[in-house]
Amino acid sequence: MVADQWIVFAVLFVTLAAFIWNRLRFDVVAMLALLAVAIAGLVPVDSVFAGFGHPAVITVAAVLVISQGLVNGGVVDEVARLLARVGNNAVIQVLTLTLVVAVCSAFINNVGALALLMPVAIWMSREAGRSPSLLLMPLAFGSLLGGTITLIGTPPNIIIASYREAGTFGLFDFAPVGLAISLAGIVFIGLIGWRLTPKREDPAAGEKLFSVGDYLTELKLTEGSDYAGSTLHNLLTAGDSQNNLVVLSLIRDDKTTPAPSTFTILRENDVLLVEADTESLGEFLEITGLTLASGAPNEEEKDGTGGKGRRQQAEDELVAGDARLIEAVVTPGSQLVGRTANRLNLRERYSVNVVAVARQGHRLKQRLADIRFRSGDILLVQGFEETLPANLRTLGCLPLAERGLAFGREKRLGLAGGLFAVAILVIVAGWVTPPVALVACAVAMVLAGLLEASDAYKAIDWSVVVLLAAMIPVGQALETTGGADLIARQILAIGEGQAPWLVLSIILIGTMLLSNVVNNAAAAILVAPIALGVAGQLGLSSDATLMAVAIGASCAFLTPIGHQSNALVMEPAGYRFGDYWRLGLPLSVVVTATAVPVILWVWG
Repeated sequence: MVADQWIVFAVLFVTLAAFIWNRLRFDVVAMLALLAVAIAGLVPVDSVFAGFGHPAVITVAAVLVISQGLVNGGVVDEVARLLARVGNNAVIQVLTLTLVVAVCSAFINNVGALALLMPVAIWMSREAGRSPSLLLMPLAFGSLLGGTITLIGTPPNIIIASYREAGTFGLFDFAPVGLAISLAGIVFIGLIGWRLTPKREDPAAGEKLFSVGDYLTELKLTEGSDYAGSTLHNLLTAGDSQNNLVVLSLIRDDKTTPAPSTFTILRENDVLLVEADTESLGEFLEITGLTLASGAPNEEEKDGTGGKGRRQQAEDELVAGDARLIEAVVTPGSQLVGRTANRLNLRERYSVNVVAVARQGHRLKQRLADIRFRSGDILLVQGFEETLPANLRTLGCLPLAERGLAFGREKRLGLAGGLFAVAILVIVAGWVTPPVALVACAVAMVLAGLLEASDAYKAIDWSVVVLLAAMIPVGQALETTGGADLIARQILAIGEGQAPWLVLSIILIGTMLLSNVVNNAAAAILVAPIALGVAGQLGLSSDATLMAVAIGASCAFLTPIGHQSNALVMEPAGYRFGDYWRLGLPLSVVVTATAVPVILWVWG
């Protein structure tokens, strides 16, 4: 047994190191850990992959599908529309945004709630002439706080419920503690905390992040051009110019066609609105024989003859008809990360033009073909209204702020909200278990047409599913080998003779620190058996220690890697790694000071 304990400790040490190293995907690390304990014989052969059928895993998947169904139904869009009316007062904006995102996060995936309200926060910041850095960190932290309110608010709660010895926790059993820390945290953030966020200088504050017109040029096919009667594709492939030049619209006989197909047949006197750097533009003109159209934006700007108005006109031409310009952030799991737009052939495959890229608050000046996208990059993309949202989801990008913030989705609020309300009612009444009710709700949303079956699969974060399914048997191995009991005895030696509140504080703070460097679901799985061991040996309520673990796992405020919500706001706000603790540390103190007394009062 001692040898088994050393093996499981070694596996967990390497696993935690790999999580912190962050060079391998966390789901891959979790699967390697599972294989290691399986090969070592620490998990029964017939239980190695039992985690994939665990109720917690099924519940998490169902919640993600339901979240997408609520989004498609326009529920959160309607909330966002109302938020746009709160005015420009900073305190009111922060309080309103954090409160709304917390309420949304209590019932849908907290990353999803954040992603839906980020465009609103950025738009509100720019309208008020402030940097988004003042609103985005409070918004991210509000999403984490809200997830603690219900069983389905965040994966750690679902996991912790499965460890309860006297049956699973109910949907609102987390509410007393979750509501207390959410209210305390929101009040602190709204009145004091937002002032601790870094005040980054944002070139987009009060104006657009991308001044598109400054980078556009009109090119004309002269009479007798070799490319008249040929396709746009043939023109762009001349001399490898397609790598560095983007055609944004075609102007023919005073009619503008945005994002023209590469199969479009060109005619004499056609005008192409293109985006390119000076060097690439010169090479393209020399190879193709095209000329600068009279009144091109760059020329008028040099002459001082109405350049500003012409640039605005040029930008307006990019969004004629169904075309749209949208700013989107590259998420950590996006297929764009580490690749270039040219390699991905975005225009041909997804009908998306990448017009510009911003990084750390500034537009990148290098050639688009040379830019390897990073997580957090902000892209200005052009596409069509019907296909752009779906294509951005496929690419792993979240829309930030459409020009003129618009919400264009068919509203099916009653259907989406009604199905979800029925599921909640059934769970609260105790007629069926949460996994059954939530899966039924997800299936009903597909049958009702709120989302396609394929969209339901896309809504599931499979990396989180694999992480949970793999780490659950690893956590059980820690328990069955006696490793959890051994660690509990060490904590007992520290907490022996101490007040229960101090022991709970140690568990909560320890979990909180761990969740700032590893995935919060993994932190919950690893600490839950230890917390149960401490409860048994100190005579504490096991429910109280599990609640401490749940709160600690969900409140990762100190680093951007502690939670996806923290990572998503890093680039749009221009945060640095060390910025998070400035608001996160005092907020962690507020959460701990609020949670421990409430846990003892309700569950002690």
